[in-house]
Amino acid sequence: MSLDAICLGALRAELEREITGMKVDKVQQPAKDRLVLGLRGNGKPRKLLISAGSGNARLHLTEEADENPATPPMLCMLLRKQLVGARIAALTQPETERVLDILFDAVDPMGFPCKRHLIFESMGKYANLILTDGEMCILACVHRLEGNFTESRMILPGLLYRLPPPQNKSNPAKVSPDFLREMLNGGGEKELSTVLMETFSGFSPLICRELAFRASGRTDIRVSEIIDGGLANTAVNVFLEFQRVLRSGDYTPYLLTDSTGAPKDFSFLRIGQYEGQLTPVKCVSFSEMLETFYGKRARAEEMRQRASTLTRTVKTALKRTEKKLAIQRSDLLGTQNRELLRKRGDLVTANLYRMEKGMSVLKTEDYYEEGSPEISIPLDPLKTPQQNAAHFYKEYNKAKNAVKYLTEQIQTAESDREYLLSVQEELEQAETEKDLTEIRQELTDTGFLRRPQQSSGKKEKRVEQKPMRFLSPSGFEIYVGKNNAQNDRLTLKTASRRDLWLHAQKIHGSHVVIASGGREVDEETLQMAASLAAYYSQGRNAGRVPVDYTAVKNVRKPSGAKPGMVLYTEYATISARPDGGAEEKQEIGSRLFS
Repeated sequence: MSLDAICLGALRAELEREITGMKVDKVQQPAKDRLVLGLRGNGKPRKLLISAGSGNARLHLTEEADENPATPPMLCMLLRKQLVGARIAALTQPETERVLDILFDAVDPMGFPCKRHLIFESMGKYANLILTDGEMCILACVHRLEGNFTESRMILPGLLYRLPPPQNKSNPAKVSPDFLREMLNGGGEKELSTVLMETFSGFSPLICRELAFRASGRTDIRVSEIIDGGLANTAVNVFLEFQRVLRSGDYTPYLLTDSTGAPKDFSFLRIGQYEGQLTPVKCVSFSEMLETFYGKRARAEEMRQRASTLTRTVKTALKRTEKKLAIQRSDLLGTQNRELLRKRGDLVTANLYRMEKGMSVLKTEDYYEEGSPEISIPLDPLKTPQQNAAHFYKEYNKAKNAVKYLTEQIQTAESDREYLLSVQEELEQAETEKDLTEIRQELTDTGFLRRPQQSSGKKEKRVEQKPMRFLSPSGFEIYVGKNNAQNDRLTLKTASRRDLWLHAQKIHGSHVVIASGGREVDEETLQMAASLAAYYSQGRNAGRVPVDYTAVKNVRKPSGAKPGMVLYTEYATISARPDGGAEEKQEIGSRLFS
């Protein structure tokens, strides 16, 4: 669901109480279409997140710490120049529009007081964030709208800002009962939710369906059915009750969650149309509601976008490797007749005295088989008998050498394939830009990416992150690698030989180390570490995952093996559930150790 005008109005009222009068202390731009304003004053410092992304446009207070790029984008530097030190004077919303205007009392570069507007537009794929001066002249924007994109409205620096064109719909808070009855009488065979959507501004499809459900118990009921069933007065009364909520501003934030607790939708009133399929959960605030609904999903989507180039590179390399592997296996299969070639050479050599040039077939006894049955050997009539024998021996030696080299090449290709599959898993679980940088370095080191050219005299700046750290209830530290490079450093360099090492059995996943130093590890710690090993593996979505564990001293890296690839012996196996508890432990661990 997008942030509709009514929900945005409820959020505006909440933010007005929270942040009016606060000063902008920091401006950060962790992504192209997302800003975070650090605010101070009025007690506790706050962070205001504003996203103008298509499909996840939102504005709310947040507690999350976003990773920022090493070099601030130009828009971020301009906003810092214009807004740092400015005080939030007011938050306004045009009637039934999905637009929120944050007015700042600022100071211009000459030291004179001035006004600045930061305008947030939550309109689906046309979402935008626009900075203007006090005269509404556009200074900067996240997304530019040019003349060839829309004839009715342009968003470009230097132009005057104009509101989106009106939709010529009615304000639901101001219509009369007679208007509602006329609307029903003219609805005909259309669904009631469709008529509401076409008539009123500020409504989302979810709210239109909810009003239809409250009036009739169905979301797809037609207006004609409402009238014929004698439900017209009921429908009008339902709308009037909803109108009372709009006029009073008596909004309550609700999340709609599925059976697993995952948020699926949100609203400013309790939704009943899903009848047990989704559960309405009341939230403390609209900011909390939006943070819960968008937070994790938006971060995951952003990482998928950032990782798209690397993902395409890995998929291309994997496809090429699998194609090469198929050809090599087919070629190896073709060498299985090499002993027949040698036998034919021997039989031709043994019968040279009987042969003449120009023969196309040699019929002779096969003394390799019991009873020496007659065998027919095809010959090249253009070659002499000696040349035919030499040809069979040559083809036999080629096939014998091919077995050796193809076996080696297949082993290398299989190793490459397994490695690329592990990198695919890393990319799916990458959470920060540094994670992607480390994976990019790893692919460069292994030759799957071309090394970028460096300016003369400059060394490549490498990123080496520390593994994730957790604390078990009994006080053991547990370390989890996030990629192959981290796995190697953790297992082969950081861990003590007496520590305990874990890995999901026979699938790609993180190396997990319990820093036991030879001490006996309790069952609860072992189960927690196994759960982490299962969660950070390809078995994340499985019911239970077998996890192998052994002492670090029993883990070794074969010579020439790809990053993250190890062999281990003398291990035991434990079954673990890769549930969401591992994610919760990660958050706790991050607060404890970061």
